[in-house]
Amino acid sequence: MKQFKSESIIDFFDTYKTDKDCLEYLAKIKWQDGFICSKCNHTKYTIRKKNYARDCNLCHHIDSPTANTLFHKVKFGVRKAFTIVFEMSVTTKSVSASQLSRRLSISRPTAWLFMHKVRIAMKSSELHPVSGTVLVDEFVYGGREDLKQGRSTDSKKKKVVVALELTEKRKVKRAYFKSIDNYSSKELSKIFTTHISTDAKITTDKWSGYKPLKKDYNITQIESNISDFFEINTIIHQLKAGLRSVYSWMDSYHFDKYLDEYSYRLNRSIHKQTIFDNLINRMMKNKHIGYQEIKISS
Repeated sequence: MKQFKSESIIDFFDTYKTDKDCLEYLAKIKWQDGFICSKCNHTKYTIRKKNYARDCNLCHHIDSPTANTLFHKVKFGVRKAFTIVFEMSVTTKSVSASQLSRRLSISRPTAWLFMHKVRIAMKSSELHPVSGTVLVDEFVYGGREDLKQGRSTDSKKKKVVVALELTEKRKVKRAYFKSIDNYSSKELSKIFTTHISTDAKITTDKWSGYKPLKKDYNITQIESNISDFFEINTIIHQLKAGLRSVYSWMDSYHFDKYLDEYSYRLNRSIHKQTIFDNLINRMMKNKHIGYQEIKISS
């Protein structure tokens, strides 16, 4: 199967001219290891030319390329869905649902729902924890609040902890973010258990919440200064600026999805030629999720 390799919107539209082009691509991904009927396990099939669906030769169950994936029952067109995936993967700061709704002539709720499906596919597998040199810090995101400074426990701002892996030359390698309810060691441990290897050499500031974690991780606590935390402060600044420039408001329940989206693009910034193809494959591997399952508390 030929892999799509480009960041060019012209190349994208030249490759995927119709819904049928997109369905053919999805079919090749879905059945790249062969067809097995989900109803009777038969392996012989007939291809339907209209949409590249597989028709089982034994029980005649029809399986479409999008069935039980994050493209399941896309009613606004698979090509438009591909366009959303492309825009969210190759752009630096992503786009808002309002922008895409206008550009693709679909409703804002429709764009919003599908974009969250894409963000679900962007979530880390958590199978490859960061190692080597790692910086960890916390920050808040939101508007200014009077008399709320530092680690205010009653602030309404969104609280986040970040882990940043550096190369030997102190270049940014990978970054992961987790929203937290407070600055206790229990909440801070979320980023450690999901994204940091016990072999990592971790540097944090002297906040007391990190001390209990030293029994399981190699943590060095130092005074928080600009030079030692320059790289992580830069990433935090870029994340905040990116979110503010694209989104006017984000529901707290979905905030981690926006963080996952930023991490996904950042961690693949040197692989932008294949990031769209990677994301399409992730969309196909994830099971279908409905509107109510996504919009629980919004």
